[in-house]
Amino acid sequence: MVKSVRELEVGDFLNAGLTVAEANQLYRLLRDILSQCLSDTDNDNQPSLIWRHLVTRKLLKPSFPHSLHHLLYHSVYHSAFHTQHASLPLYWFPSLDNSKRTNLGRFMETHAPQLLGPSYKDPISSYRLFHNFSVQHPQLYWSLLLKELSVSFVEPPKCILDTSDPSRHGGTWLPGSVLNIADCCLQPSSHPHKPDDSLAIVWRDEAFHDSEVNRITLKQLRQQVMMVAKAIDATFSKGDAIAIDMQMTANAVIIYLAIVLAGCVVVSIADSFAPKEIATRLRVSKAKGIFTQDFIARGGRKFPLYSRVIEAAACKVIVLPVLGDDVGVQLREQDLSWKGFISSANQTQNSRSDYYSPSYQSVDSITNILFSSGTTGDPKAIPWTQLAPIRSAADGWAAIDVQAGDVYCWPTNLGWVMGPTILYQCFLLGATLALYHGSPQDRNFGKFVQDAGVTILGTVPSLVKTWKNTNCMEGLDWTKIKTFCSTGETSNVDDDLWLSSKAYYSPIVELCGGTELASSYIAGSPLQPQAFGAFSTASMTTGFVIFDENGVPYPDDVACVGEVGLFPLSLGASDRILNADHEKVYFKGMPIYKGKVLRRHGDIIRRTVDGYIVVQGRADDTMNLGGIKTSSVEIERVCDRADECILETAAVGVASTNGGPEQLVIFVVLKKGYNSTAETLKMKFTKAIQSNLNPLFKVTLVKIVPEFPRTSSNKILRRVLRDQMKQELSVQSRL
Repeated sequence: MVKSVRELEVGDFLNAGLTVAEANQLYRLLRDILSQCLSDTDNDNQPSLIWRHLVTRKLLKPSFPHSLHHLLYHSVYHSAFHTQHASLPLYWFPSLDNSKRTNLGRFMETHAPQLLGPSYKDPISSYRLFHNFSVQHPQLYWSLLLKELSVSFVEPPKCILDTSDPSRHGGTWLPGSVLNIADCCLQPSSHPHKPDDSLAIVWRDEAFHDSEVNRITLKQLRQQVMMVAKAIDATFSKGDAIAIDMQMTANAVIIYLAIVLAGCVVVSIADSFAPKEIATRLRVSKAKGIFTQDFIARGGRKFPLYSRVIEAAACKVIVLPVLGDDVGVQLREQDLSWKGFISSANQTQNSRSDYYSPSYQSVDSITNILFSSGTTGDPKAIPWTQLAPIRSAADGWAAIDVQAGDVYCWPTNLGWVMGPTILYQCFLLGATLALYHGSPQDRNFGKFVQDAGVTILGTVPSLVKTWKNTNCMEGLDWTKIKTFCSTGETSNVDDDLWLSSKAYYSPIVELCGGTELASSYIAGSPLQPQAFGAFSTASMTTGFVIFDENGVPYPDDVACVGEVGLFPLSLGASDRILNADHEKVYFKGMPIYKGKVLRRHGDIIRRTVDGYIVVQGRADDTMNLGGIKTSSVEIERVCDRADECILETAAVGVASTNGGPEQLVIFVVLKKGYNSTAETLKMKFTKAIQSNLNPLFKVTLVKIVPEFPRTSSNKILRRVLRDQMKQELSVQSRL
């Protein structure tokens, strides 16, 4: 049993791995903090106050063992973890001075006194009021915010939002405007501060982990993009769809921007896909060509990529070498090496090779085709117009606080939504994009983060779990990181505790959205206290309701669980799907709220009494246990903490072959080197679930497996586990 913080002794710190000197010093400082906090008569607030003192005074060093961080966090918030505590434990708190130096805080200090009048106090206490203003008056908010981004129009918009067409649920944004969003990324600007000599990209190949990081200035980036755009212009026609199936390298970013600069459409394909999946995306997008690599270099090994692409693609393939100047494979007759593509195309051009006149298009022109991860069937082909990058950059500006001079790293791929998102967030806000050419799972990636001076690090929870479990980042200095980000799947509290502690408890901004939104709909905020694995706010200008099984919305200030419905007016959100009925997918059958049909997102979310949001899973991942609806994620959170041998769990509800209520089945992956039995875990899971969720819930079956089936974006395919279980039960019933 974990002690409360007032019960801790020096011996507890020694057992957690501190030296005698460290343990004595920490114990003395902790007792001082506890004495100060005794004067606080609000007992409910004391844990937050104690934790705030610990982190603001930087008493919990990144070098301390994780067991020490775990001990203190759980001891401080003892009541939250050992009683049915309503409020979430908070681990990060904004200061008033720092809040006024954030993008959104400065913006509020400048504009909120006029927009909100005497109601405005400061960025922290007036945040919710200002957020509500942005939802109710999006035109005014966007008219001011566009000046904060490096976005320049060749022809300005006639207005911010036109809602005259009732068939367009999301309205028409920035009608009449003309620009080239890639050109906006490449041109210098005074606000945000983005001069020609500013660093645009820093990068390193994993084979050269002891070398200096490579650097590309904005001017150098522009010259290289224009050179490639000229080659694209000489080979393809404007409007052609051109795919990229590569690791997210500096060259991949250059190619992406060049395709858009030339007035063509990027088709984003993840480098992990099999030939069949590549072929599907090429066919749906009608791609006329594809850029790829001969191999993928990762973890010191080379994996074939070109061979997978030509198995899928009949169109022209341009092949880059993963190492050196020459490709390491034999090319088909119609395909070109990177060197041959650039040299042959530029030989036909008489003008300067370092200048290219951008192709300017209307703001609603398609620049990128992305695909959903396909957790519910065939992937949806979602086109991004030039509005999507504007929305992505605005989210990075407000929620993540990306500023000029930041060094921003997020191991991802241009085939996933975070690839284009981080690209635009960096180049439209004046930050430096940090790229690691290799596997992000080992120490060499962490060393790159250290050496590149990364200030914003994006992750997915499974990656953090790997870092923590392998202890591969031990001894590295990540204290320059001011903000972590996390998306893609539900975060684990203990893993996030480990991550945040590596930078003296910098905040982890949780983001939840979708490719079709070009943004998050819920997020963390640098102007609000944060809780691990939770979201503190809807994104700026985003409104939503949580509704019950009958489509009736819960009041905004009530703690509840239900499906989320988004307000339809959202700049950058999709208005079409290339291979599906957009209306049917996102609007058909959704409730009407204040005269407008809500937009479907599919998440089940829980709002706590203090207004935080916890994602409970997808609407199709809910289960009915004894007449009570619950979500897979909610059960998994409890089961993950039930025993130290557990790496992760997946919960599914399976209907009995004889009818009756659903049976709860827990799939388990054990940590390396640990052993347990299904029956032992079944008892532990049942006890944990009945103690923490509902005494009526009972685990029917536990299955220990080596790994979970996942999508290419690493999301657990619970429907596959559910189908496997149904087949097993069906076979057993016939025996």
